[in-house]
Amino acid sequence: MAPSKKTSTGESINTRLALVMKSGKSTLGYKSTLKTLRNGKAKLVIISGNTPPLRKSEIEYYAMLAKTSVHHFGGNNVDLGTACGKYFRVGSLSILDAGDSDILNDNAN
Repeated sequence: MAPSKKTSTGESINTRLALVMKSGKSTLGYKSTLKTLRNGKAKLVIISGNTPPLRKSEIEYYAMLAKTSVHHFGGNNVDLGTACGKYFRVGSLSILDAGDSDILNDNAN
């Protein structure tokens, strides 16, 4: 029972992320994520599972200063890129506007 619930949660974050990419605003990549955090525009930051520890801690530190929530994606950067609907790797992304998705409300819980 527990593994099926975990996969449904994983699937739901993927579907919510696809909806954000379609209807909302987001930036992909490490440098643009740091830019949006510095400007205070990011609502949520998603970091892939295989991001290097120094880079991950730097993003978390900027997010803590900007009072932005951070979600650690379960898969690696290839999986995160696929979940975004891209054909390239995505190490981190920041969501500026969720659009029709409820990813910001669900991630707060």
